[in-house]
Amino acid sequence: MRNLLLFFHIAGAIFWMGGMAFMVMALRPALGALQPPQRLPLVVEVLRRFFVVVMVSIVLLLATGGMLLMQAAGGATPPGWHAMAALGIVMMLVFGHIFFGPWRRLKQAVAAQDWPEAGKRVQQIALLVKMNLAIGWVAIAAVLLWR
Repeated sequence: MRNLLLFFHIAGAIFWMGGMAFMVMALRPALGALQPPQRLPLVVEVLRRFFVVVMVSIVLLLATGGMLLMQAAGGATPPGWHAMAALGIVMMLVFGHIFFGPWRRLKQAVAAQDWPEAGKRVQQIALLVKMNLAIGWVAIAAVLLWR
């Protein structure tokens, strides 16, 4: 059972981290060739789909992470596990901020064809995603290196 939980926990992390890496390192630079009326609606559609993946990943990470922590013998878990859990919660809070803040305003700006405002929101989201990606790498390092 533990291995199955660990598999789903790692899968949730891979989907979320991989999606952020793809967006920051591949998609975003490639979209620079498009003009705002083409680029920004595409960004909204990509994020709409990706945010579903993130939400599923968050549920999976919380459920499997909680069960894995409860299975630890006598509550003796390495400090890296606690660091990973705390950093994961920070990442989830950053995502919540993105989702309820700049993402909502991005959709409104694109619907109104307010390209300068939409561009600002994409920049804001990109910065927060880069932050989350860095936090994710620190969480992975913590769980693997801090025993």
